[in-house]
Amino acid sequence: QRICSADKEEKKTPDPTPQDLPFFFFLLLHSFLRSLHCFATREYNPTQYSKTRSHAVKMKGRDIVAVLGLMLVVAVVVNVAEGDPDTVTKVKMVKGKKMCDKGWECKGWSIYCCNDTITDYFQTYQFENLFSKRNSPVAHAVGFWDYKSFITAASLFEHLGFGTTGLKTMKMKEIAAFLAHVGSKTSCGYGVATGGPFAWGLCFNREMSPSQSYCDDSYKYTYPCAPGAEYYGRGALPIYWNYNYGAAGEALKEDLLNHPEYIEQNATLAFEAAIWRWMTPIKKSQPSAHDAFVGNWKPTKNDTLSKRGPGFGTTMNILYGDFLCGKGDVDSMNNIISHYLYYLDLMGVGREEAGPHEVLSCAEQVAFNPATSPSTASS
Repeated sequence: QRICSADKEEKKTPDPTPQDLPFFFFLLLHSFLRSLHCFATREYNPTQYSKTRSHAVKMKGRDIVAVLGLMLVVAVVVNVAEGDPDTVTKVKMVKGKKMCDKGWECKGWSIYCCNDTITDYFQTYQFENLFSKRNSPVAHAVGFWDYKSFITAASLFEHLGFGTTGLKTMKMKEIAAFLAHVGSKTSCGYGVATGGPFAWGLCFNREMSPSQSYCDDSYKYTYPCAPGAEYYGRGALPIYWNYNYGAAGEALKEDLLNHPEYIEQNATLAFEAAIWRWMTPIKKSQPSAHDAFVGNWKPTKNDTLSKRGPGFGTTMNILYGDFLCGKGDVDSMNNIISHYLYYLDLMGVGREEAGPHEVLSCAEQVAFNPATSPSTASS
């Protein structure tokens, strides 16, 4: 005679610990499978059970409960199996400050890892909306850029505050600001382009017709040009010149000085280099674009006299200097601002959160690092 576990006397077992949960759910799944098998194959004893319609309904109902229970257990087991232990938020207090570690996306004890991370508020569909034409047949980097590459790169900087500083609106504004620079610098959109001029960001991953090799021999003792290497613009925030490839390579632990082509071969690395540039000051006494945007930077009296203050406009000053700023309302500057406002709208923040024109613009700002020659540009 078949004996089902449901007919046996229940045995007392200790409560499972967190470490036992996968095994516990396996046992629970096994129990449901046996129960379901019993309900499906049990021969009803006419002396024990009434052969009435109501009893048949009861048995069907019991079978349905068993199936639903099985589905629930399977769902839980799948979640446990797919769960990454590195995604568990760890918390500790360090000198009175709450510090967190969220695993792969915000790894390393940091106050910023206690906040929402980028994937909490910026999803794949938003990335696709911002760069909707990047894989059009006429684009020059079809299939290269994607959301996963951006998030993977961003995860290396979130513990430093990239996209994790301030309240949700500030976080979203920073991502919009950073990507506005990226979109404007990699766009192949024009006023008559399908979808509008701001839908064509990430159309390029390299300079198409470089006019020179961008080798500056004055850096031959620190960042000597590699034989045959070409240091033309590549990446999400295009890198130019041997010394910029060398500095980025040192920071990212990649041999970009000898292999600048890595940037146009790996989208994650290309985003890493761009975010590193966003997070890193040109000089130690100056702010990074990140610090200037989120308000970590406090302007000096000289900054105020030079009309430099926290906000989007100063990020352009830091990244491009007097190639863009201090020249009035030039088209190249306004194009970046327009991308930023457009992205704020698409992300659901709204351009009204961008602030007044003097915060958005660097038209009247004095450059932090006036250029003495074309090779002194940071990008």
